[in-house]
Amino acid sequence: MLSSTARALRWTGTLAAMAAVAISAVVVTDSAAEVRTAEQPQAGTVRASPKAAAPVFGIQVFPGWRDWRLVSVAHEAGELNDIRAILGNDVAIKAYREGTLPFPDGAIIARVSWKYVSSEENDKAFGRQQSFVAGDAPVWYLQFMVKDSKKYPETGGWGFAQFDKDGNPSADAAKLTACFPCHKPAKSRDFLFTRYTP
Repeated sequence: MLSSTARALRWTGTLAAMAAVAISAVVVTDSAAEVRTAEQPQAGTVRASPKAAAPVFGIQVFPGWRDWRLVSVAHEAGELNDIRAILGNDVAIKAYREGTLPFPDGAIIARVSWKYVSSEENDKAFGRQQSFVAGDAPVWYLQFMVKDSKKYPETGGWGFAQFDKDGNPSADAAKLTACFPCHKPAKSRDFLFTRYTP
């Protein structure tokens, strides 16, 4: 039989070990939160990855963009024939949810697209052709709109960029300079086509 002192020491050791695990979990969680916070641009700042920048506006792929929140989805027919997800960083999502116009500097919208393809596998389950899914990434895979009214005053305060699935920027400056004229009809919504879908 263990003496009361030995039992107390064993119990104390167990508590100490449990406390050490709990403290480690808190430190790891705090560190992960710091990394996530560091990746998310703050209002009025635009941080990007060290990869090559898109021409004209000098925008790079933003770290962590794939973890941004969903604004909406869309299907573009015609020559593009893609399915796309529109994402926003924290600044953009806050502006969308609160109806803030114009969007504040630091808002970033990402548009990611895939070819719109029929799903033979899903159609077999339904017994007819009716299911469409995201296919391969087209060359226009990823686009960004970055709000910086001081840096981009000539284009409504927005900078534009396009990248392929590997993060390589589009070298076609003419396509990027055509972005703003295309967005002009949406001037009343701060040049954004996409409406927030709750």
